[in-house]
Amino acid sequence: MDIRFDNVTVAVTGAGHGFGQAIARAFAALGARVFACDISTAELTETAKAPGTITTDAFDLTAKGAAAGWIKRIEDATGGPIEILVSNAGGVRGQVMRPIEEVSDEDWHAIIDINLHAAFALARASAPGMKKAKKGRIVTISSGAGLKASLTGIQAYGSGKHGLVGLTRQLAREFGPYGITVNSVAPGFVLSNPSSIKQFESYGDDGQKALIGRLAMRRLGSVEDIANAVLFFASPYAGWVTGQVLPVDGGNA
Repeated sequence: MDIRFDNVTVAVTGAGHGFGQAIARAFAALGARVFACDISTAELTETAKAPGTITTDAFDLTAKGAAAGWIKRIEDATGGPIEILVSNAGGVRGQVMRPIEEVSDEDWHAIIDINLHAAFALARASAPGMKKAKKGRIVTISSGAGLKASLTGIQAYGSGKHGLVGLTRQLAREFGPYGITVNSVAPGFVLSNPSSIKQFESYGDDGQKALIGRLAMRRLGSVEDIANAVLFFASPYAGWVTGQVLPVDGGNA
């Protein structure tokens, strides 16, 4: 399978580390013009230290108008629409599991805003250009937590990822007549960021062995495993695939 994205405009959110960094670098290595955003300038600088073209932009994606402003800057710079949008930004925002009665409105919204609202705002901003061009790919990064209860135990995270799966399927119906596909990659347990590493360490040796033992592949995934799934959805090989959620989890029973 020979996949190339030469001169294709690709926008990747949450690209400072983990999945987003791997996805941005993978597209750039295959010839794409990658535009990567994250809240951390330092992390984006590291992302850009890879073969290919990666233009970075550091800002808070949850700020009002931030998503639309970024999409416009990309369209102005390239003179055309976003061709591939990867909504990867998400996570738990440093939070840990607490009983629901202890969760504040602010903590709830902080997670929902980055995991669900940001993807909505990015799709809304990209839609006019994609629809006019009658082509495009949108790939969201959901989670196994969007298909069942979250291992994190964080109510907003599970809810946000379930919502992202719903948004993906709904947009697939709306965008399909314009030649635009919308799909989601649902990663299993991957040591992709400090939160996931801390969570894994909290299980101890027995808990870690039990988690891995439930996987058909008997290993944890890598960020490259997730990036490869995104490349497939973005490629011509997935031209008649839309509204789908692909668990990339090593065969989690």
